[in-house]
Amino acid sequence: MSQHHPDSCSLMEFSAGNLTEPHALCIRLHLDKCHQCRSRVDMMESLGAVMMEQQPQISVATSTFDSILARIDQGSQELEQERPRVKSGPLEKLLGTDLDGLPWKRQIGDVSILDISDRFPDQPERVVMQKLTAGGKAPAHTHRGEETTIVLQGAFSDNKGVFNQWDFVVLDQEDNHKPVALEGDDCITLSVLSAPVRLTGTFTRLLNPFIT
Repeated sequence: MSQHHPDSCSLMEFSAGNLTEPHALCIRLHLDKCHQCRSRVDMMESLGAVMMEQQPQISVATSTFDSILARIDQGSQELEQERPRVKSGPLEKLLGTDLDGLPWKRQIGDVSILDISDRFPDQPERVVMQKLTAGGKAPAHTHRGEETTIVLQGAFSDNKGVFNQWDFVVLDQEDNHKPVALEGDDCITLSVLSAPVRLTGTFTRLLNPFIT
């Protein structure tokens, strides 16, 4: 079960259709596996529909809100059993293959990447898939802008904790971390970057001029 979720503002923007395509994809993939966030988005969409339907002079009935909240409570109490899956509908449709069939490019050390920004024409962000070998370490780095990431397979840990499959994380210039993939499966993530990362390791920082 996911332990790291999009914040309320991001879910509200998703519900309103205000996110860019790459960010919306990350949240959609998370919602597909997280009943808690699905319930919150359902609530936002239901409340929005109610407010649109009501005449300006008529207040929304208390029973309507009670009904919506009851749906949220019921959804939160349901036991959702998740089985690890490599394939994901929206992503597989976008890529035309599953994660095993991707043409990964070795970047540095235990990290391989696949830039899929061209799948999102006219979008300002860079969209990158990254694979960290099971048990491997990524170079220490921070961010020149904001990075939104969802874990598609495996898990990694850093100074903020452990991020498992379908967990959602947002990092910015304040974050300096060195992800380590857990043993077992390679860790595969999908990230949306507003600016390139900046390597901070003793030796890897020399590669910063080549990181785009």
